[in-house]
Amino acid sequence: MDYTIIIDYQKDFIDGSLYNKEAIEIRDNVIKRIDEGIKKNHKIIFTRDTHDTNYLSSSEGKKLPVVHCVKNTEGWKIDSKVSEFVKDIDYKIIDKPTFGYKDWALENPKNIYVLGVCTDICVISNVLILKALYPDANIYVYKDAVAGLTKEKNLYALSVMESCQVNII
Repeated sequence: MDYTIIIDYQKDFIDGSLYNKEAIEIRDNVIKRIDEGIKKNHKIIFTRDTHDTNYLSSSEGKKLPVVHCVKNTEGWKIDSKVSEFVKDIDYKIIDKPTFGYKDWALENPKNIYVLGVCTDICVISNVLILKALYPDANIYVYKDAVAGLTKEKNLYALSVMESCQVNII
């Protein structure tokens, strides 16, 4: 089975509390890559960074003291243009409380295509977990549909993933 996985493409990472110009700039490519997955009958999965109202007292919150992606807030929602695009298809959403999701349960993955934000934190964390869980699957990261905290960190994360035998396309 083939999958298209969209990591944390949420309002707070795009134009919310952790605004990122690059995340806005990739929006059309995010939609394009999701559309390609839909047309190829991929299983579509979104992840959502998900925090509680006590985020600032968490380990992550102490190192990144910017409240973001608090469950059931506007900033926690998947980007509205992407949500509108996928409104009529079947997809899954995984709420994850930290960078990497450790409970992936993909059914016989052959090809896994990944996109989203932030390349240097949540994208790389999940890609490397997927690589460890499914070493025989082909994992691809769309370089035109990911954004890091900075352009330099984005490129560095892509380079690290490529070193770990992930296909950067």
